[in-house]
Amino acid sequence: MQFKRYWTLIFFSLSLSVHAGRQAFNDREVPRDLDDLREIQAALQRNLERTRSATVCLQLKTGSGSAVIVSEDGLLLTAAHVTGRVDEEIKVIMEDGRELKGRSLGLNSETDSAMFQLEGEGPFPYVEVNKDDDSRLGDWVFSLGHSGGFDRGRGVNVRVGRLVKLGESTIQSDCLLIGGDSGGPLFNMEGELIGIHSRVGPSREESWHVPMREFQSHWDELLSGEFIGDGDFAQRAVPGSGFLGILVEVSEEGGLEVAELFPGGVAEEAGIKVGDRILEVNGQQATQEGLDAELAKLGVGEQLKLKWVSGEETKEDDLKLGERP
Repeated sequence: MQFKRYWTLIFFSLSLSVHAGRQAFNDREVPRDLDDLREIQAALQRNLERTRSATVCLQLKTGSGSAVIVSEDGLLLTAAHVTGRVDEEIKVIMEDGRELKGRSLGLNSETDSAMFQLEGEGPFPYVEVNKDDDSRLGDWVFSLGHSGGFDRGRGVNVRVGRLVKLGESTIQSDCLLIGGDSGGPLFNMEGELIGIHSRVGPSREESWHVPMREFQSHWDELLSGEFIGDGDFAQRAVPGSGFLGILVEVSEEGGLEVAELFPGGVAEEAGIKVGDRILEVNGQQATQEGLDAELAKLGVGEQLKLKWVSGEETKEDDLKLGERP
């Protein structure tokens, strides 16, 4: 019995080693024969259903992008140029057509990396992140994305290719990407997430991706909703560009009385009415000078905290400033 158990343990250990080992077709310049192609195909088929179910479409005001879920509670990774801002509500379409809401977290405007959080109860389908950063030049990979937007009849697009360049903050594959794929996932042939689609070069076969190490190095900042850097992939809000949609005058009772509201503006949508009295602006006693000073600092999408009296009720809310009409 001990002898049998000993060999069983050795066999189990060897099986783990083979399974965890590097796939041989990755180290060949070209597929050696039909068996190599079948191995690549089998690797893709083993991982495709799981990875596709976790790849979502982000429906934007001016188009669409892609993202991938990396935790059962709905944390997504995508590209900074897709979300564009922090704390922005965006519609998410799952592969099966379900529509959910989500909110952008932090982003890195220099590396084109961003996080996003699904709203609602999980568990959600998700993929594993390759945390070892062990990709090599020539590795076979596959990319997923909602090319051109969500299409339930077609589903998520799949492309197979190889890694052709490894840089410090980017990796390049020859997987063909088009509009709508941005923010989507790049996987190794074990189904581990190794990159997020960022952009294409002069040729469509030059596809650039953000490697997972860029997400890992700023994971806590992205998760906490920080806007990192001053790069070209996302622009910070322009100070003074935020619009509240309100005119006020000094109240004899203290604070500011609402004299006029812009129809459909942020203040009106927050439930503020003409005649209401604003007591505090960002935690400070409300004055005309104080309100003007705060608005001069804030841009579109940034928040202004107001406390006001409406009838006999005192209300308090963080109002996200809109675009000036």
